[in-house]
Amino acid sequence: MKTLKYIFSFALIFFMSCAEDDNDLSFIDKVEAPSEVSAVFKPILDEDTGNLGLISITPNAIGAASYNINFGDGTEMLAEVIQGESVVHQYAELPEEEFYDVIIEAVGLTGLTATATKSLPVVYEAPKMSCVLNENIKRSNDKAISKEVDVTVTAKFGISYEVYFGEPGKDEPETANNGEPVDYQYQEAGTYTIRVVAMSASSQTTECVFDFEVTAILQPTDSAPTPPSREETDVISIYSTKYTDVPNTNYFPDWGQAGQGSGWGIFDLNGDEMLQYTNLSYQGIALADGTSIDVSGMKYLHLDVWTADEGLKLETSLINNTPGGATEAPIKKDLTTGEWTSLDILVSDYTDQGLTVTEIFQLKLVGDTWAAGTVFIDNIYFWNPSIVAETPEVPAPTPTTTEANVVSLFSDAYTNIGLNEINPDWGQTTTLTTLDIDGNNIWLYENLNYSGIVSNYDAPTDLSGMDYVHFNYFTPDAETLGLKMVNTVVNQEDIEFVGNIIRGTWASVTIPLSDFDLDLSAVTQFIWDTSGGSAKVYIDNLYFSSKSGAQPTVVAPVPTIAQADVISIYSDSYTGVALSEVNPDWGQTTTLSDFPIAGNNVWQYDLLNYSGIVTNYDNPTDLTGMSYLHFDYYTQDATTLGLKMVNTTYNPVQEDIEFLPVINQGTWVSVTIPLSNYDMDRAGITQLVWDTSGGNATVYIDNLYFHK
Repeated sequence: MKTLKYIFSFALIFFMSCAEDDNDLSFIDKVEAPSEVSAVFKPILDEDTGNLGLISITPNAIGAASYNINFGDGTEMLAEVIQGESVVHQYAELPEEEFYDVIIEAVGLTGLTATATKSLPVVYEAPKMSCVLNENIKRSNDKAISKEVDVTVTAKFGISYEVYFGEPGKDEPETANNGEPVDYQYQEAGTYTIRVVAMSASSQTTECVFDFEVTAILQPTDSAPTPPSREETDVISIYSTKYTDVPNTNYFPDWGQAGQGSGWGIFDLNGDEMLQYTNLSYQGIALADGTSIDVSGMKYLHLDVWTADEGLKLETSLINNTPGGATEAPIKKDLTTGEWTSLDILVSDYTDQGLTVTEIFQLKLVGDTWAAGTVFIDNIYFWNPSIVAETPEVPAPTPTTTEANVVSLFSDAYTNIGLNEINPDWGQTTTLTTLDIDGNNIWLYENLNYSGIVSNYDAPTDLSGMDYVHFNYFTPDAETLGLKMVNTVVNQEDIEFVGNIIRGTWASVTIPLSDFDLDLSAVTQFIWDTSGGSAKVYIDNLYFSSKSGAQPTVVAPVPTIAQADVISIYSDSYTGVALSEVNPDWGQTTTLSDFPIAGNNVWQYDLLNYSGIVTNYDNPTDLTGMSYLHFDYYTQDATTLGLKMVNTTYNPVQEDIEFLPVINQGTWVSVTIPLSNYDMDRAGITQLVWDTSGGNATVYIDNLYFHK
């Protein structure tokens, strides 16, 4: 470790460009203010010369690049230290029970800071401690991590201590401050000789040596990975809290396995229940009598399995209730010891063995170490990959907000402000490419965990006159997506996440700037965040806008999806289906009129409480080939808005409604809703119904259509 001795300068550093090549930035997990600020103190011992009170200080924090250290002894010396380096300072002796308050200020790459104060005792006497168990030395097996030992030393006059854990090949000690824990994970369970060396500000140390038995954990301490969100039609669940299970399934049928030494039950991990099969010989899972499932349309069988047994394999069989008698086919998979193994078995691996999978009524689990291994199992389900487009074929809808009301960061529709940095190296996995789709520039973020945009530190962007932030995104796989804004002038930041991620099509996001709790007059950074995910996300039309008046003065964003992929109800951009009735008299207060804007027709609903649209009762609209519902709305006073779909070909009638989670006023808002959200048969839609939950609002509607 490089040591910096007696550094006297002090500076508050804002990192505004890429760090030097020799700086390791891999410690940064998030672009935000540093956290968990700490420092390790270590006396510089020299038994010949003493060097009393000479202390090395090594600061550390999550997300820090450098540190400013106030030694706390009243000297004028203040040290600036780079991440991973140390500074040495000479301290005078203090009376017993007194401390120096050492102040560590961690500085992140974005210029945001965090501060911690650490107490440093300096007494020129050897540390005093007892080697008796749990007096001054506490040691224990970690309750959550297998074969990990936790040690904490609290010695009188102690500053820090070293622990030699005694495992062959591990010669270097682990170091911690007096009273703070240190941990170490062994390769194997067993008994080890551990040596503890306590250090004070004197040149003397105090040691203890003891034997300790290291144990392995035999059950999971963390839940299995949470399954992703999937369409209901893409999942047949046997055991999972994420999806709806096949009802009345028996997870512990008596097939005589108890006579083979096997046991079974439910294991409860802090409220998370999972199946536990002990001394597994074989174990069945049986659907209710007379029940079978057709998994021929599924691609995978998924199981999450945990075991503490080395080298254990799990054999999983599907059993078919065929007229000629039950037949089965097994697949054997390796398990990783001490952690969750996620298995995805191809259904074709069973059919390739000649098994018909149209009437599966049982599963069988077999341990290859007969009646000796124990497994914990969660999330048993069959699934299909979602049929979601991986890449956009068309650009995002063209925005129409007047340029005078816009501050644009990235859009071909506007003049953009200058950006100093895009995807700067802040330790992220993200790569950024600019693509051209039909002559329109689009950002493609791949492996996106987070990524920054820097406008200008010297001339921050003033957004105090704007009301909304808008952007379009397209993603095939993101689970979350947020936009953080940072004001480095006053060290303020806030983030807003997209409510429900829509995959496989362009989605529009409009967020009120009032949702961001920070000073908007000097914003310098904009940061995409997927909450630690690693996703592919396309971005276009990132801009800020102000509200318009009571009526829209520009048309809604112009749609770009091809006519062949659209069933249009109302839009000048497409040829639509013939409508039998619009705003029919169903007792509503609503009136409907056409509202032309620059030659484009818009529906104007006044006094809207509800209003219907009838396509054709004799020739219902078939939406089974469509994936999404889209419409644009503009309102100055509505607080709720929903769209109901009705299939009157059924008796009783089928219907379902989706309400918007948030209503934004004074701007065009584009809405995209997955049709899978509607729980009904979409092959015969005859009515669409607007609903404001009894409100009495004026709402403008354009571009109401369904698309693939």
